[in-house]
Amino acid sequence: MPEITDLTPAIVQDYYTGRVLMLAYVNQESYDYMLEHGQTCFWSRSRQELWHKGATSGDVQNIKHIAFDCDEDTLLIQVEQMGKGACHTGSYSCFGDEPGQFHILNEVFAQIEDRSEHPKENSYTNYLLDKGADKICKKVGEEAAETIIAAMHRDKPELTGEVADLAYHLLVLLFEQGLTPRDITEKLAERHMVEGNLKAGLLR
Repeated sequence: MPEITDLTPAIVQDYYTGRVLMLAYVNQESYDYMLEHGQTCFWSRSRQELWHKGATSGDVQNIKHIAFDCDEDTLLIQVEQMGKGACHTGSYSCFGDEPGQFHILNEVFAQIEDRSEHPKENSYTNYLLDKGADKICKKVGEEAAETIIAAMHRDKPELTGEVADLAYHLLVLLFEQGLTPRDITEKLAERHMVEGNLKAGLLR
């Protein structure tokens, strides 16, 4: 297992979405703390002391995996980000709302949340939410059937549109049921990723 002799840069990444959350620095003391407690801890260069991320704000980072790079001079720390996010500005990531492959899903879900809190006249989303689970589930079924038909016809443009429609209605259903896209990504990760022992992960 590599030892940390100097301040080592650590890239912190959301384990479930792959978003880069922040960059910080680790020394041996903070590294040992992370192994023992399973939450991120860094060395604050400005205060010259250990910095347990989220200890004050509650926005802690539960470590899922740690790995050194090929030169063993940089750490990648994959975490479950709790609370509002990683940045002191209130943003989820210190790098802002950088786009990711599935970022649009979160954007659409956020809009669904906003429609619930601030209804708009003639909003289709508000119509679905007002009708409730029965109507939403019927629409999910309809969109699923249309997706199947497009696939059977091997019509790629049509299939793309139908899958997009299905995804939207599934997001509305998730919201209505009190779930979020993150609940789904976490379940997929649980099923398809081997988390392993934290210390064992360092040796991979």
